[in-house]
Amino acid sequence: MNVQVTSASDKEQKLSRVAAAIFVITEEDIRRSGALNIPDLLRMVPGLDVAQMNGSTWAISARGFNGEYSNKLLVLVDGRVVYTPTFAGVFWDAQDMPLEMVKRIEVIRGPGGTIWGANAVNGVISIFTKKARETKGLLVEAGGGTTAQEFGTVRYGGALNGATEYRAYTKYFNDKPLLEENGQSGADGWHLLSGGFRVDSALTARDQLTVEGTLHDGREGQYELAQRGVTPQATLAAFEQVDFEGGGIQGAWNHTYSERSDATLQFSFSRYVNGTFERETDSAFNVDYKYHIAAGKKHDIVAGLGYSHTEDGIEGDFAVMFTPSHQGLAVFNAFVQDEIALIPDRLYLTAGTKLEHEYYNGFEALPSVRLAWEPSDHQMFWGAVSRAVRTPSRSDTDAVANVDSFPGPGGMPVLVRYTGNPNFLDETLIAYEAGYRATFSGKLSLDLALYFNDYDHLQTTEPGALFFEATPIPAHLVEPLNNENLMHGKTAGIEAAAKWQLAKRWALSPGYAIEQIQMRTYSVSKDLGTPLSLEHNAPHNSAQLRSHVDLARALAWDISVYYVDRLNYQGEASASKIPSYTRLDTGLQWKIRGGLEMSAVGQNLLQGHHLEFLGSLGSVQSSEIKRSAYVKFVWTFR
Repeated sequence: MNVQVTSASDKEQKLSRVAAAIFVITEEDIRRSGALNIPDLLRMVPGLDVAQMNGSTWAISARGFNGEYSNKLLVLVDGRVVYTPTFAGVFWDAQDMPLEMVKRIEVIRGPGGTIWGANAVNGVISIFTKKARETKGLLVEAGGGTTAQEFGTVRYGGALNGATEYRAYTKYFNDKPLLEENGQSGADGWHLLSGGFRVDSALTARDQLTVEGTLHDGREGQYELAQRGVTPQATLAAFEQVDFEGGGIQGAWNHTYSERSDATLQFSFSRYVNGTFERETDSAFNVDYKYHIAAGKKHDIVAGLGYSHTEDGIEGDFAVMFTPSHQGLAVFNAFVQDEIALIPDRLYLTAGTKLEHEYYNGFEALPSVRLAWEPSDHQMFWGAVSRAVRTPSRSDTDAVANVDSFPGPGGMPVLVRYTGNPNFLDETLIAYEAGYRATFSGKLSLDLALYFNDYDHLQTTEPGALFFEATPIPAHLVEPLNNENLMHGKTAGIEAAAKWQLAKRWALSPGYAIEQIQMRTYSVSKDLGTPLSLEHNAPHNSAQLRSHVDLARALAWDISVYYVDRLNYQGEASASKIPSYTRLDTGLQWKIRGGLEMSAVGQNLLQGHHLEFLGSLGSVQSSEIKRSAYVKFVWTFR
């Protein structure tokens, strides 16, 4: 109940005052998880749907709407947004960092638009790295295994003077291919070299400055199903090696006016280059100012202003192009939120709104009202009503994709063409949430959340009238598929997490989530596939059980079991099924001596291989996740 979190209100506050469904992955959880990447860490969060699609691609969402680009989930790294407005999602392959450097991960299931703005619709994931003073000395990590073939990290931290501390790191890994659905080895292996730095400096007694930077360069195997010409014979299905690179720099200046007020100015610039569409370049600049003041005995106010500018360039081809090929988008925002102590230490009302102006649809208001009641020091009830929006991406408005071809009347080819809609509207959500948190006898804690979401103006793909094209040759007909906002729907669910300290050296952490999704199109819609896809691309039931045992002073044993319900429908054009599966991970950690530790980890041990998710329209080749194991050594020199 006393854990400090910041993602819910953009300020530090006790978990007992947070009127939101929030789960914290701690530094200890990370160390004992056995995970080698951020997506596998997120599997432990009830209500978060994590599925690996192939070697380097994940589908991650909260409360439904899962896909390669989950457009209703916002992700931040030390306050920097890594959501791309080009495809409306997160490039998880580029979000790689040494997990020993991560302090904690806060996961909010539910809207966070009042603080974080558009696209924080169904959830917010905030990754916080450690301060430089927490990573002093030399750390060397090395390991390898059956899928994670080889990996290693070198990190060094120190102090320039009494007021400035720093760290720098480099990391490399090389993953072997997974399996194709026929059981043969795939071509989705990948490798990545990354590096970065962080400097924390106390400029004065009241001023703190943090500057961070990252770079990465990698290559990954991808499956390409692309239409390279008008005729059916021009459909290309092949594997290719894709280069990708990127990096960014960010800084934050914090000034403390008094014990009751402070301000933060943050900026960031990032750039990402991918060779998937011949060459795709994305860059983003953000600047945000936030002011926090505890006014009197009852008001705790956070307010701020922000500006972001994103720019992309996509050298398209016959299969996929954007019109225009280069675009710059600007977003302005302002927010205010007040936490009011109606009854000090017992009843809190939090109300606020964010006003955001974006390129396509102008101003949007994102208000929320939240109530937290603590009848005692060991339990709390909360409820919330919020509005959030998902703004259009470039793929919604400007994309042109030739996705298929088949023989038409008289043998004339028919080219199926997906076309963006420049008048695409914001997708909207009104969310109703309630929850309960409690601790019992100091050995058992419970976190329960319930929600009901009401969506409108959701995206559909509408067929248009056939028309004739003489070029490119041969002459052909075009069957257009157009983006519209002709669907609405409702989702409801329950999420539960607990921690039970059975004995001094043994703890259990169970979790469970159930969700029902109902989507309906308006009468003018002709889209029959999208509602079914959304209703069945997230599991109705999922569960986790993690066990942590300290066998001896230097030896620990961890077991994690994850159950995911079946998926009955995938894609917009065909039906298929993914059976339910149970994943078992286990690992031993041994502190050998001094700063030397060894870990031996097995993953997906119950099955030789299993499928977790399928991409829509065949654009991403899904692979089967293999049983795997690895050994890791970590040396720390202070």
